[in-house]
Amino acid sequence: MSEAFAPMCWPISRLGEALEAVATKSGLVPLPAELSRPPERATGGHDQELSRWVGAYATQLGLESEEVVARYVEVEGMLRALGPGLLLLKTEQGPELLACLPDRRGRVRLLAPDLGEHVLPASEVVGAICAEREAPLAPTIDAVLDAARVTGDRRARARRALLGESLAETPVGVAWILRPAPGRSFWRDVRLSGAFGKLATLAAAHAAGYVLFLLSWWMLGKGALEGRLDRGWLWAWALVLLTLVPFRLLETWTQGVLAIRVSRTLKQRLLAGALRIDADRIRHHGVGQLLGRVFESEAVEGLALGGGVATLVAIVELTLAAVVLGLGAGGLLHALLLVAWCATIALLARRYYARLQRWTNERRDLTSDLVERMIGHRTRLAQQRRADWHTGEDQALARYADVSSETDRTMVLLYAIAPRGWLAVAILGLGPAFVTGSSGPAVAVALGGTLLAYRALATLTNGLGQLANAAVVWSQVAELYRAAERIPVAGDPMVSLAPSRRDDASPLIDARDLVFRYPSAPDPVLRSATLRIARGDRVLVEGPSGGGKSTLGAVLSGLRVPQAGLVLLDGADRHTLGEAGWRSRVVAAPQFHENHLLTGTVSFNLLMGRRWPPTASDFSDAEQLCTELGLGPVLARMPAGMGQMVGESGWQLSHGERSRLFIARALLQNPELVLLDESFASLDPATLERCLECVEKRAPTLFVIAHP
Repeated sequence: MSEAFAPMCWPISRLGEALEAVATKSGLVPLPAELSRPPERATGGHDQELSRWVGAYATQLGLESEEVVARYVEVEGMLRALGPGLLLLKTEQGPELLACLPDRRGRVRLLAPDLGEHVLPASEVVGAICAEREAPLAPTIDAVLDAARVTGDRRARARRALLGESLAETPVGVAWILRPAPGRSFWRDVRLSGAFGKLATLAAAHAAGYVLFLLSWWMLGKGALEGRLDRGWLWAWALVLLTLVPFRLLETWTQGVLAIRVSRTLKQRLLAGALRIDADRIRHHGVGQLLGRVFESEAVEGLALGGGVATLVAIVELTLAAVVLGLGAGGLLHALLLVAWCATIALLARRYYARLQRWTNERRDLTSDLVERMIGHRTRLAQQRRADWHTGEDQALARYADVSSETDRTMVLLYAIAPRGWLAVAILGLGPAFVTGSSGPAVAVALGGTLLAYRALATLTNGLGQLANAAVVWSQVAELYRAAERIPVAGDPMVSLAPSRRDDASPLIDARDLVFRYPSAPDPVLRSATLRIARGDRVLVEGPSGGGKSTLGAVLSGLRVPQAGLVLLDGADRHTLGEAGWRSRVVAAPQFHENHLLTGTVSFNLLMGRRWPPTASDFSDAEQLCTELGLGPVLARMPAGMGQMVGESGWQLSHGERSRLFIARALLQNPELVLLDESFASLDPATLERCLECVEKRAPTLFVIAHP
């Protein structure tokens, strides 16, 4: 790094301070009362260790971090999009940090250690970052260009192209992108996305366009009634209409941007909720019900945002229409009729919501039943009489048809009858004006207000209908939204990343008086369970089905939290180590029905718990372990080897092959304790002996659950 950039670089010893400063300056977190210091162990410059520390520290601040390897060919684009984030550079002087703030103009905003901000062109920063890596190649490239007699601008472009080809995949540094953790505050995330500003712009653009629209027709009506429709008056009317165009364009563009930003924020939260939801809460839900939730989540943000915008637009239009009606022949009575009709439409919308809720429940039950029948088709072929395959289907379809008819009738009332009914009510409201002989212009204004209100009511019914749909959908996905509020226990970065004490006198696992009860069960599965596991132990737990073996394993591995008792890992509890710190030291291979082969490559399924993307050494370790577990011939049969797609839509593995892949997945994470639950049940004796030998050799401490 050049001397000019030296004042902008943070020393690695101030990593925690740089992270907090970037988060604070970017508005991600409030100003902390006291800047923290990272532990000395986290300042050694080891990429993987630093990434784990940054992740744990960001979680403490209510953020999440994403590690990105900055390669030469993409460093400029990454710098433009990095903020807020940190970039770790390895220079000849040692590791240095660049603290990047967001900038929407494509420039690079750097936060210096003195908290001063420096805005620089991206090319200038890239040149300073990559200078050391380009220096060894520069003489050779310059010699080639001299021999080719390339000069001027062409020489600069050719030089950049040659350097890009030579250094394309060369790592320049490691970046950590910071963002708010989903689940902390949805409205804060929406605010940070700039959605509220876009909403205000949308409302202002629509209001301005609507006023211009009213003005244009006022001019045309006034000219017609007063007999002044000359060329100049028509030109003025046309100019007002032309002025509408940019406001309509701004309104449409703003609505699209608003939809994208709010949808992105909501989907991030729903995804976080899906990953954080308690497994026991969805254990009794069928696959069809879960699939239905996925379908519903696809529509919730579009319906809610579309209905909200339409309702907001309708409110603005109805307000202006009420003003016009008040100025017309009907006066205040006409405006009050409009308010009363809006209340009637609101009651219809509520009734439509109730009918729609019932219809959605029936539809979801049908979907769930269909999916369950499809999944269990092979079992039904073998074990159920053909005459019983469709039992209950006719009754379910009849109920669905009846509920659909009721919903359709209410929808017709809301969407078709309600707006058109206003026209009849408004004409009746003009009765007193006709009796008293109001002037023609006043009646014309009242009729114009009536038509404006009709248009606004059509928009309102559409918006309320979409909001009713969104509310019904929300009832299906609200559990995912609330689950995102379950923030993972971060733990103390200093403790969670500290090396194991390796003290043979202290136990690796010390569990005391554990009590665990499932929500649907009256009695606890574990009662006062106490267990000590020393380093190097080989523990075998046997017992009958339903005796609590798997529950004990889930508690020890951190997958479930006991209602009472204490579990210590290397002398620290779960809150001290954090969820990530605990699960990195204790890795479990659950039972077959709770462990899954994900659709993807063999390498992804093996290394998904280690790190991704993997390195060459990761692939080598995975291949060697597969050979030791007897999966070598299986990989040899696959056309793409470790890159072969497996899963439901790929290469099919047998029960035993899957079990060995699950064992390999656990061992490749290099934990301190390996917990295997019924992992050897489907293996033949020869393969079992081979796998036991491999696990014995590779697992520092082993905990095996099996039936007698």
